[in-house]
Parts: sequence; structure tokens; C-alpha cells
Amino acid sequence: MANLKFKHNDENVDLPDDSPIAQPCEEAGVPFACTEGVCGTCVINIISGGENLSPPTREEEDFLGEGCKDERLACQCRIKGGCVKISF
Repeated sequence: MANLKFKHNDENVDLPDDSPIAQPCEEAGVPFACTEGVCGTCVINIISGGENLSPPTREEEDFLGEGCKDERLACQCRIKGGCVKISF
């Protein structure tokens, strides 16, 4: 079981391993538009646990630059396990 933490309200969401994080992020207030990794509306900041997210997609690298680690697109991320803390 993975855990996604939101800095703005200290909310924790438990998710099955390898789950997309888009829905819990949207429910927490992260804005979404295209959901395809093109618009960049859903940029989140990774505070800790970035190693527990799926590797950046080509769409993320195109938008955020190669090697993006501190920022990710919520619509493109999956949480592999462990704990990830984010802000937006």
C-alpha cells in the first residue's frame, strides 16, 4: 500500500501500489486541464519520496525538462509504493 501526503492540509491518501495519483490530486485541489501531459496545469512539487513515483514520462520531460525530479505532472505519475509528499 502506498501513501500520498499533501503539504497544504496534511491529508494522507492510501493507494494501492502502482496507482495513478491524478484522481487524489484533483480531489485535493490540484488543477487539471488536458490530463495528457501537454498543458502543464497539474504541476506538483515533490517534497519527499520522489523515488517512489514512476519515472518521468516523455511528456513530462518535454514540458519540465529532462531529469525533472522536484516537479512532476500529476496526470502522468504513478505511485509505486512507499510514501510521497507533495505540494502544489
